[in-house]
Amino acid sequence: MIESKIQQLLNSFLNADREKSLNIIRAYSKANTTAKALNELIEPVQEKIGEMWEKGEELSLAQAYVIAKVVEDFMFEIASEIKVENVNCVGTAVIGNIMDDYHSLGRKLIKIFLESAGWEIIDLGNDVEPSVFVDKAIENKARIIGVSAMMYSTAKNIKMVREELDKRGLSSKIMLAVGGAVFKVRPSLCDEVGGDGTANNALLVPNLFETLLVKAVKGETDELH
Repeated sequence: MIESKIQQLLNSFLNADREKSLNIIRAYSKANTTAKALNELIEPVQEKIGEMWEKGEELSLAQAYVIAKVVEDFMFEIASEIKVENVNCVGTAVIGNIMDDYHSLGRKLIKIFLESAGWEIIDLGNDVEPSVFVDKAIENKARIIGVSAMMYSTAKNIKMVREELDKRGLSSKIMLAVGGAVFKVRPSLCDEVGGDGTANNALLVPNLFETLLVKAVKGETDELH
């Protein structure tokens, strides 16, 4: 059942059918839950698209546009459902896609969930240089840097963010969260690129960031003693 729905959504994406794609997601969300629509439908389709990119199967501009707009439309619709009223600011985080990576859907998803959980998010967008992540984290007093990549070829660039943190002596004060479809396919990749943690889906990212925030605060406190 779910596999056919995933294939149906993938096909409508590849046919650049914006309305049909959005209706498939809406119907699944209504019949189940928003969380299941994200975890069981949208994220698996993102993974399949990532696999296509890895194999060198290019997407047309129309296909890429429809995929981005459909997910953005759905996220806008559900934003009010997951918004937490009067939540105190938990902390500040800088997020972005590593240099040479332009697949923003996952990043936009986690931004909504993090902001709803009380985080102030500085979104640097796509194709971000490693040093810029660290510069912006320092500038905004962010405790966490979140770096996204869809493909293995670009995910390897995240290691340069770790090297930048190490070089500046910030590895115990600023935590590095990593994510993207490729991290689910390659579980060891988080360690390979020097990440402090990753989450299996967007819903789990706020918990990951809270855990990393505790580590960052502890790291700074330990240095003072």
